[in-house]
Amino acid sequence: MSSALPPQTEPQEPLGVPVLLDIGTEADEPCLRADAARNRARLLDAAARLVAEHGAAGVTMEAVAAAAEVGKGTVFRRFGDRTGLLRALLDHSERKFQAALLSGPPPLGPGAPPARRLGAFGCAALRRAADDLELQMAAEPVPDRRFLVPARRVQYAHVAMLLRQAVPDGDSELLAHTLLGYLEPALIHHLTRQCQVPMERLQEGWHDLVTRVTGCARAG
Repeated sequence: MSSALPPQTEPQEPLGVPVLLDIGTEADEPCLRADAARNRARLLDAAARLVAEHGAAGVTMEAVAAAAEVGKGTVFRRFGDRTGLLRALLDHSERKFQAALLSGPPPLGPGAPPARRLGAFGCAALRRAADDLELQMAAEPVPDRRFLVPARRVQYAHVAMLLRQAVPDGDSELLAHTLLGYLEPALIHHLTRQCQVPMERLQEGWHDLVTRVTGCARAG
């Protein structure tokens, strides 16, 4: 196929421990880190309450500052902007998801054939999106940052790694972006909320796509 994309800054495949999201500023001096961690948790608790009460649309930097009884500048220093704050709320589920990919039981984790792992990855991502869809939609970065956020880069590296194993003569980098396009929150929102497509159909569609890309029949 055509020449590969320019080298990515992330490793070609995730090794060892999960590459977890790095959200917020942790540049506090060591003696202040405990206080900084408590303040961050307090802000996230306030943001989570706002999501529960008003949905993701109700989470603004000003609202979180008021709910946590801190200055607005504190929220901006900790999370950078609203997208950073919302992504921090997704951090816990992202950590669990990454850990399952890298060290959980097969077929999502290591030990299953690569095509079967791809099938499990997509279905798990779809289920997770269904649980956090409103928050994921609100946390979508602007277009020029969409493919650079740590969570997306880890998923891209994981899918590209499995494609290299399943389709050695394919352009794993471009195919990885193609497969991940199926899992974009905006598309899932459109299909499930606006078109009323059931999750079971989306999961079957993912398996069909993986089968067609890899040439490997679905197992199980």
